[in-house]
Amino acid sequence: MANPNIVGVTTINGNTTSVASAVASKSLINNKASSGKIVKVNTLLATNNATAAVDVTVVLYPQDDLGGFPTFLARTITVPQNSTLIVIDKSSSFYLLEDKTLAGNSSAVGITFTTSFDEIS
Repeated sequence: MANPNIVGVTTINGNTTSVASAVASKSLINNKASSGKIVKVNTLLATNNATAAVDVTVVLYPQDDLGGFPTFLARTITVPQNSTLIVIDKSSSFYLLEDKTLAGNSSAVGITFTTSFDEIS
């Protein structure tokens, strides 16, 4: 596991993904060990499409593939029915280093996590 130097960047690929939540943690962005990339997380939205309020949690795992003991970035925040929670935006963006995973879960089905991020190598 390394922290790639981003001074000599050759590629920046922008990405947006959406993942339906589950009660167990689901990987939102997984930066594999030795990927040679740093991922800049720009935005994370949690949209509630359920018929009732749902709690969401977002965590950072210290190893890829949901490995290790997670650190909470947002814990048990209630998203009202038909609403969107901005968990991360440009003012709170951060870098996801190699061998790390950003994950989310919810108290019930109905949440969609949407992430916007840059893969830098």
